[in-house]
Amino acid sequence: MVKSGSHSRGMAKLRIIGGEWRGRKLEFANLPGLRPTPDRIRETLFNWLAPYTHGARCLDLYCGSGALGFECLSRGAAVVTMIDKAAAVEHSILRNRTLLACEQGQFVHADALVWLNETNFAAPYDIVFVDPPYQQALLEPTLAALQNSHAVRQGSWIYTEAPRQTMLAVPQQWRLHREKQAGNNRYCLFCVQEHAIPACPAPL
Repeated sequence: MVKSGSHSRGMAKLRIIGGEWRGRKLEFANLPGLRPTPDRIRETLFNWLAPYTHGARCLDLYCGSGALGFECLSRGAAVVTMIDKAAAVEHSILRNRTLLACEQGQFVHADALVWLNETNFAAPYDIVFVDPPYQQALLEPTLAALQNSHAVRQGSWIYTEAPRQTMLAVPQQWRLHREKQAGNNRYCLFCVQEHAIPACPAPL
């Protein structure tokens, strides 16, 4: 479902809800299946992440509207790398980055799963957002690729969104820190641990 406040010429709008750019409205590509994280969920998520956002290195996989990436930058992240393979997404992300004069927002035009598997990471990310299209069964393969890469480390935070009834198997080193549901969505925040913890599917 695409949630937005306005639609025109194939574009929709979202509002940044906190930080430096609070109240700013951004346009994004109104593509089929694109689901910007709603305001209420973003507010809860960034309350969870409040102690860790300032100065963080962040990764927004399947960034879509850019709602999570720009929200994170507004709240003081040092850099956010946004990944998406849709050309229309690239155009809107770059346009919004220019509008906000935000050089810390980096965009990579790529398939997120392929990019994770093929990139040699010079440094890990502190916070990772993983919200792929629900109908493409990309979440679990992406989480596995994330753990197997050098993109995360002990203490990294990983946020996921999935349909409410999904049973999600996550890497054994990840501890479920917080979870909540809203409508048909359940969203979770995990923290990477040094050692494997007892395997237990996140109750989505």
